[in-house]
Amino acid sequence: MEESKIRELIAKALEMRNFSYTPYSHFNVGAAILAKNGKIYTGCNIENASFTPTNCAERTAFFKAVSEGVKEFEAIAIVGGPDGATELDYCAPCGVCRQVMSEFCKDDFLIITAKSENEYRTETLVENLPYRFGPKDLLG
Repeated sequence: MEESKIRELIAKALEMRNFSYTPYSHFNVGAAILAKNGKIYTGCNIENASFTPTNCAERTAFFKAVSEGVKEFEAIAIVGGPDGATELDYCAPCGVCRQVMSEFCKDDFLIITAKSENEYRTETLVENLPYRFGPKDLLG
């Protein structure tokens, strides 16, 4: 993937952190997904007092895309850190988000975790979740 496209995804994910609703954890996460059609879908984490209905940034972005009929993806950028943090650390997707990625993405789907637009790391879905359970396990 082009460096400029990676940086664009990271920039959108960083922007999405500003929209996080995190009154309990105060840990803001933003995500930006690049669909195969070239469109970018974004998301932030949204907490709830009863915790179970809380939704991660990654799933918010995926669900927005799927709700608009998009089900093929190339990459996701994820950034996260404490509210008001000026320096971020890498923020890996949780297990539930990895399972959602497994549902919609191929092995070569690119996962970008970033501290900034210039400091990031990449890995494929199969590297991040090598023994994944997905549609092929149920559909043969």
